[in-house]
Amino acid sequence: MEPAPQESSIRILLVDDHAIIRSGLKMLIESQPGLSIVGEASERASAVAMASRERPDIVLLDLDLGSESGLDLISPLRLAAPQARILVLTGLRDTEVHRNALRLGAMGIVQKEMAGEVLLKAIHKVHAGEAWLDRSSIANLLSEIAEGDSGRPDPEAARIASLSPREREVINLIGEGLNNKKIAERLQISETTVRHHLTSIFAKVGVSDRLELLVYAYKNHLAGPRQ
Repeated sequence: MEPAPQESSIRILLVDDHAIIRSGLKMLIESQPGLSIVGEASERASAVAMASRERPDIVLLDLDLGSESGLDLISPLRLAAPQARILVLTGLRDTEVHRNALRLGAMGIVQKEMAGEVLLKAIHKVHAGEAWLDRSSIANLLSEIAEGDSGRPDPEAARIASLSPREREVINLIGEGLNNKKIAERLQISETTVRHHLTSIFAKVGVSDRLELLVYAYKNHLAGPRQ
């Protein structure tokens, strides 16, 4: 009998229509201490039922489920397991599909071509409440934004000018992928003060969460994509 996972394990549900992919992911993930697979699903009905029953911390979701789209599964999964954070693992390079996944509530996107270490890092970051976009995803999003904004006057200058030096520091550290506790340690301030800064930043630049702030910061050169 296999030992039960430790209570502190990050509990992960795999949703992919290829059994070989699921098997490989399970081997990779469970080779790491503190990570456990609590279920596998290949289509919508079983994924939603398993999410509701197992209450995973992370749902690792493929966007191409054969006859079904993973995009259509994001909202049902969030309803079935509100505490779960959804991390998309995909081979699709369609930037609009990626943006739709983020709009629907996915916390991050990892391309299947990336090394296993990147996926493991993304799992830990998303579990900690951070957004995750790898360099290729960021580059594609920013390229699309730049093309859409070509020739337009910069409407963000006043908003950016309203940011205090400390708020800019916080944004830069968000860009490094730090959570509130680590930002507080780096800046030698309290976590409460970090939260106050974020509330002010969100209001000033017109974003509603950390993921939107991350994309905003990269677009406006307030932070650089992680290496």
